[in-house]
Amino acid sequence: MDLFFPDPNDPPLPPEQVRLRNLHAEPWPDGQHVKILLELTPFQKLPSAEIFLSGPGDQEAARSSILETISRKMEINLHLKPGSPSGVYTLYVTVYYQKLPTADQPDAPIPEPLIVDRGQYSFTIPPQETAVKACSR
Repeated sequence: MDLFFPDPNDPPLPPEQVRLRNLHAEPWPDGQHVKILLELTPFQKLPSAEIFLSGPGDQEAARSSILETISRKMEINLHLKPGSPSGVYTLYVTVYYQKLPTADQPDAPIPEPLIVDRGQYSFTIPPQETAVKACSR
């Protein structure tokens, strides 16, 4: 039973033809989280993705994996590593397919993934204002 109603003008594609259709990142006002918007072309088989966020000085700020997604459009919130500074960040996404050994061949080597697309998106996290709390007695 098919739960989705595909658009006849946008048919599901075989793995080799799956691509990133849209990639966007929006920092939260707190400067400690980033909302990632990711859209793929329609697909016949479930793809996976690696998400890597690089901060100022090319330091890793966050990382996430999506394994065999059923959704073409995804919204993910990444939590930045504590103490991540303001500045320019770059989001890197790799879309891939991975064949795993079957149950009858558990010791078979895992082949290299089939990478079908890569994308990147840069954005700036502005400096955070330090809040000064006043105490009155």
